[in-house]
Amino acid sequence: MTRLSWPRHVARWGLGLALVGAGTGHLTTQRQEFQAQVPGWVPLDKDFVVLASGVVEIGLGAALLALPRQRRAMGWLTAAFFVAIFPGNVSQYLTRTDAFGLDTDGARLTRLYFQPLLVLWALWSTGAWPRPRGERG
Repeated sequence: MTRLSWPRHVARWGLGLALVGAGTGHLTTQRQEFQAQVPGWVPLDKDFVVLASGVVEIGLGAALLALPRQRRAMGWLTAAFFVAIFPGNVSQYLTRTDAFGLDTDGARLTRLYFQPLLVLWALWSTGAWPRPRGERG
């Protein structure tokens, strides 16, 4: 396993801590805010979706911090998670649902452009993509 550069290492830790923090918010003080992002077409109870996704976020964040040997796999899983929750952000924009201070169409639209950055952050910070120069396999 090739070591990550210190900027990638710091970015991986930052992402891991951010995910643990956001996941904790799902389970505690921000449950209602997160429920606003669950699209109406999801055939599950909104609170269940928020709690389950919070547990997943905490798990991903903890894995990014505690499993450096599996960091690439965790990077891909985290990126996939960010892709999976993107429809909630789109739904929030389309339904004009206020949450997290996003109370204008412009603010909700701007947020949509940040989701691809989260995907890239997960992949880059873990060395999943692009691979560090000179690294094989």
